[in-house]
Amino acid sequence: MALIETRDLWKTYTMGDEQIHALRGVSVSIERGEYAAIMGPSGSGKSTLMNLIGCLDTPSKGTYLLNGKEVSTMNDNELARIRNEEIGFVFQTFNLLPRATALHNVELPLVYAGVSAKERQERAKAALEKVELGSRMGHRPNELSGGQRQRVAIARALVNNPSILLADEPTGNLDSKTGVEIMALFARLHEAGNTIVLVTHEPDVAAHAHRTISIRDGQVEKDEAKAPISSAP
Repeated sequence: MALIETRDLWKTYTMGDEQIHALRGVSVSIERGEYAAIMGPSGSGKSTLMNLIGCLDTPSKGTYLLNGKEVSTMNDNELARIRNEEIGFVFQTFNLLPRATALHNVELPLVYAGVSAKERQERAKAALEKVELGSRMGHRPNELSGGQRQRVAIARALVNNPSILLADEPTGNLDSKTGVEIMALFARLHEAGNTIVLVTHEPDVAAHAHRTISIRDGQVEKDEAKAPISSAP
């Protein structure tokens, strides 16, 4: 059973008298343990597809199965639990609380999940160690470099041991050297068993994945598996 399965997924927005089809019948299947990149130019529908996969939005028609369960049948509480526990989100803009330490930022999903303070701290520390930031856990975002901030965001995404790590342009705000380091980190996380879905418009970022799903004009243009490039920094 596929971890992610979309069947004939459409997303249509109404703007005045016009209907904009952001997705036009997208069917993709991603297995547990895969490392896939969803690629396409700006306006292709790739971010719309990511929002649907991440349960941040609902399709206009079609079916989305996550872990074999149809997402459209889930209530708000179930969807909130999935967004908090099943899916780890990594955004281009990091989305960290500026006044909170790295440790507290990473703890946040566990606060929402009702985990005890002691266990929260232990799990957040372990997640920061995993992204090689154990020595910076007491620092606030403004005391960290862009790459370190993205590592905090990745640790926060990992802290609930999610089924899927969803990353939207994760190197978009980073210089090229730091971007290579972050992609090397994703490679290690994938080797450790994480399922990773990466959204990007940059071919050199997509090249790190083992499969590239190319989206154009709201449809799958190409879907190809390949050997990834070496991710050694």
